[in-house]
Amino acid sequence: MDRYRVIVSDGERFLQSMFATQLNHLVEEEQIVKHTIVAIEKFTCNLVQGKKLLIVLALRVIEKEAEKIGNPVACQQPGAPSGDAQATTPTAVTPAPSTSAKITAPSVPAQPSRQVTQAGRGNHTAIYPIESLSPYQNNWTIKARVTTKGDIRTWSNQRGEGKLFNVTLMDESGEIRATGFNTAVDELYNRIQEGKVYYISKAKVNLAKKKFSNVQNEYELAFERNTIIEECPDASDVPTVKFNFVPIGELTDVAKDAVCDIVGVVREVSEVSTITSKATNKEIPKRELTVVDTTGFSVKVTLWGKQAEQYTQTDHPVIAFKGAKVGDFQGRSLSMMSSSSLHIDPDIPEAHHLRGWYDSSGVDQTYQPHSNAMSGGLGGGVNFDRAEIRSLNDVKTSELGMADRVDTFSSRASIMHIKGDNLSYPACPAQGCSKKVIQMGDVWRCEKCEKSYPQPEYRYVVPMAVADYSGQAWFQGFNDVGKIIFGMSADDLVAIKERDDAEFNRVLESTVGATYNFACRAKQDNYNDQARVRYGITRITPLNYRDEATYLANLLRQSEWAR
Repeated sequence: MDRYRVIVSDGERFLQSMFATQLNHLVEEEQIVKHTIVAIEKFTCNLVQGKKLLIVLALRVIEKEAEKIGNPVACQQPGAPSGDAQATTPTAVTPAPSTSAKITAPSVPAQPSRQVTQAGRGNHTAIYPIESLSPYQNNWTIKARVTTKGDIRTWSNQRGEGKLFNVTLMDESGEIRATGFNTAVDELYNRIQEGKVYYISKAKVNLAKKKFSNVQNEYELAFERNTIIEECPDASDVPTVKFNFVPIGELTDVAKDAVCDIVGVVREVSEVSTITSKATNKEIPKRELTVVDTTGFSVKVTLWGKQAEQYTQTDHPVIAFKGAKVGDFQGRSLSMMSSSSLHIDPDIPEAHHLRGWYDSSGVDQTYQPHSNAMSGGLGGGVNFDRAEIRSLNDVKTSELGMADRVDTFSSRASIMHIKGDNLSYPACPAQGCSKKVIQMGDVWRCEKCEKSYPQPEYRYVVPMAVADYSGQAWFQGFNDVGKIIFGMSADDLVAIKERDDAEFNRVLESTVGATYNFACRAKQDNYNDQARVRYGITRITPLNYRDEATYLANLLRQSEWAR
């Protein structure tokens, strides 16, 4: 995340400064330029290598374009920084070029910890915002709320064994992830409670390991043996969890593996099941919640570990999920991670609105699963639009689905070839499951439902080459698509294949040349380390020549020729 270095002046003195990231838009939108006059409404001041660095947390633009005020000289005032100072003096601000926070601070090694004084022990006047922390400071104290607290995890490798836990800390300036290892686990884990506010000092600031965290901060904290954590009795000035909710119906616009926040009503709760981790060979408990909101869509949210075991709500609560990971198995799903959190019946306007809506009307509604919308279900998702038909060549040259985004398009094409191998898979016959089942002797076992069945229900997976006047592309459809193309269920087609290969081939050949209207999603993935774009069918309809002729006739009536 970029941060902006600036020089501020009151006309007599100037000082090196930095904007908190929540102010970035003012520079990027050019609301602040050279010599802009502002009122700095909230700030803190850090001492870095003996030099003061002002961190601007809030400001108000008074005059965008102004003349330079005075001939200021460098500010040389001695003394320690004061975190609760306030200023309203109009100040000339000169933005420096955008630069990453981890390279703007002076590149000098941190001082040894023995030089750090006791901070936060009975004296909390110099409180630093989380936004201002960097590896180049030692003597700091933050006042932060624990928004998430993970379970204790263990590891074992060639270098030895150990244990760790993570927490996410938040104040009004931002969030930061903190990790305690080994002895810090023993010292601190039971003292930290989720939701409470603490004074924290003498932790080590490191560069964030982004692959292990979804917290938006360039740095993270490491708790050590001498880290000081004291509960704060006055938490009124520290905000609770900040959410940026995505409506469930718009999850298809969120990239796979991204993290997001949602709020919804729990419609269904599965029993706790277990999976075996490939990495550790240990069993991990899991539980799935089906969550709905006013968009009319539902999504499955997977809880793991203790979170899955301890979930006991049965009265359709409203839950806010923060930092859930987006998956695309059979459409859109969400999975909780160690840094994710859930908040049952939170006291926020969105939750109150959902509670009233669900109790009055939502409880009797039916909801469209994302799995259907994304995997060929015909009850929702992207609709075919005749006015927006794109040729296959246009779809490819426009690079739809590239750059980790999901694009949608409408197309009209004819089937040229369908792969006969792996045209279906044995699925769980339980309603709403559709997971692949495994044959175990005379029965078929569903690991998700933890049940065995005498026969599976086969479901289509249909890869097909389609073509129009401009070119060819590979589309993929699922069960409802297969039923329309073949005019029979996957069970019936499997039975034909087992009974008579020649008849099965005739069925495949009968599909060649048929033209359909397609609504599709384009999304990039990787196969054998090669990037490719997959075109998934979300809706398929056979041509209705009456409708097509009516549409063309209406176009003619509205054209200049008709006038």
